Amino acid sequence: MKRLALVTDAWHPQANGVVHTLARLANHLRSQGTDVLVIAADEHRTFELPTYPDIQLAIDPWRAIPRLCAFKPDAVHIATEGPLGFATSIWLRHKKLAFTSSFHTRFPEYLSTRFPLIPLAFGYAIERWFHSRAERTLVGTQSMIDVLKAERVGNKLVHWPRGVDTERFHPRNRRHATYAGLPGPIWLYVGRVACEKQVQDFLDLSLPGTKVVVGDGPSREALQRRYPDAVWRGWRDGADLAVHFASADCFVFPSRTDTFGNVLLEALASGLPVASIPAPGPIDLIREGCNGSIHDELRVACWWALKCSREVARASALPYTVQACHEIFESNLVPLVHALPRTADSTASRGDAREATAY
Repeated sequence: MKRLALVTDAWHPQANGVVHTLARLANHLRSQGTDVLVIAADEHRTFELPTYPDIQLAIDPWRAIPRLCAFKPDAVHIATEGPLGFATSIWLRHKKLAFTSSFHTRFPEYLSTRFPLIPLAFGYAIERWFHSRAERTLVGTQSMIDVLKAERVGNKLVHWPRGVDTERFHPRNRRHATYAGLPGPIWLYVGRVACEKQVQDFLDLSLPGTKVVVGDGPSREALQRRYPDAVWRGWRDGADLAVHFASADCFVFPSRTDTFGNVLLEALASGLPVASIPAPGPIDLIREGCNGSIHDELRVACWWALKCSREVARASALPYTVQACHEIFESNLVPLVHALPRTADSTASRGDAREATAY
């Protein structure tokens, strides 16, 4: 597979786990000699996703098809169920070309959370249609695979656990100055501040010490006004984010809609025990009483997780290497079966080839 087309509605400048995973994957593949064309919304006219102004979606997703043809990929992977993902999937179906997909977001649950009148069954019907023609669908956790099997989503579901940079996220980054002057223990949440993440459930907990929120999103302004006693650090990345992880006492994960939760691995690699409600992702990563705790009552999970060993938390993240994550992805790509049709405009072909190396 020397030429891969990666189709995704989640890409820079968005900052989330999906973008981080895909960008790191694309960089790795390029370093190994694979030519990667990322087809994302930045090459299209866009509109704001309702209730999510920082997410731009393509108005004209069909414009991706000439670029795909000009690039002549050996394989196509469709990562998301947005306009670009749907348009590309429809075209590949029509041409009877093979492709792979991945499941990053619990779209049915997100949709029902934001629009309660829309039933889960409607969202899962869309998921069944979207993934039904993919040769393989890559899924972050075994527990999420079980959910998708029960909902009859996808053909061949492949376990694709994420990896973590254990050198960047490390207990040695612990700095007492990070939360200086704040009463302990420090309870940390990192991620999007949005209704589907159930951040309010974390902020409602009766806990001693200080709740710290690292991240941004559409719900931040309202929640920050409602919970002024919490410490709001905004969006952090790089070394600064690693220090915030390692310097806290417990990581709290209230989301019921995540499919994996990259932040869980980042917390564990930093030596930070995790408290969570039962959900795909935590169920697969947390060993009760060892590196954290899972309980229907999040407050109970917090108390038990606080007692866990930071050394055991760190050790539990070490098997989840970035290299293993990338190898699983590569080994599950499928060839297109037959050549893509040529485009009449050779100039466009040369231009797209240049774009492919510019991402």
